[in-house]
Amino acid sequence: MAEELYFLKTNPLVAKINLYNKLCNEEDTILRFLNDDKKTSLELIKNKLQDSIEHLSPDELRQLFNWFKFQYNSNPVNGNENNEEVKTQLYINGIDLFHEIPSGLTQTFDHILNDYEKASQCNLQYISDAEKFNRFLLYGLFYTSLAQEDDNEKRILIDYLKSQYPSIYEAAQSEFKEKKNGAGFSKDLHSETVLFDNFSELYDATKFYKGSIIQINNK
Repeated sequence: MAEELYFLKTNPLVAKINLYNKLCNEEDTILRFLNDDKKTSLELIKNKLQDSIEHLSPDELRQLFNWFKFQYNSNPVNGNENNEEVKTQLYINGIDLFHEIPSGLTQTFDHILNDYEKASQCNLQYISDAEKFNRFLLYGLFYTSLAQEDDNEKRILIDYLKSQYPSIYEAAQSEFKEKKNGAGFSKDLHSETVLFDNFSELYDATKFYKGSIIQINNK
């Protein structure tokens, strides 16, 4: 089953102080969320934080993320999960959860990412610098815009970006045309239309950012 996909920015200095101290002060609760040999896992995480939170593996970040969700979703607001409190507490501890893609869209997102990596011969790891990540987001914007060419408001943005990044647009257009006649195209079309707004929001949130972008799912 597809899982939600989370996009993070980090503040290594804040994590080195706040998150490290939180792990030291709340050791009994965090241990429940770590893999086997929990004490050793915790010490490895703490040691990595003293260098940079960006040295954590995807599994280590996911374990910390699930710990925060358990702590701060345990007090629901009006019967709903308290996601804003989770985001606030992550931010206080050096992790900015700035966007998430729901499970129903992650498979299509992954297909677009895989196509981009093949076309560009650029492999985006779970952590990548913002410049490389933004080139993928431009590809995603162009690709998903082709599923809704009649939307004049969105065409204004795309026509502007297309003039700035013609080679990325041509790559997205070529891939879209190839997929258009393939099996399953109509099934993905709705997801691609909805994903346009996700790509647009991600692009707006990162186009002037100079740090690293981290992607994790909630396996």
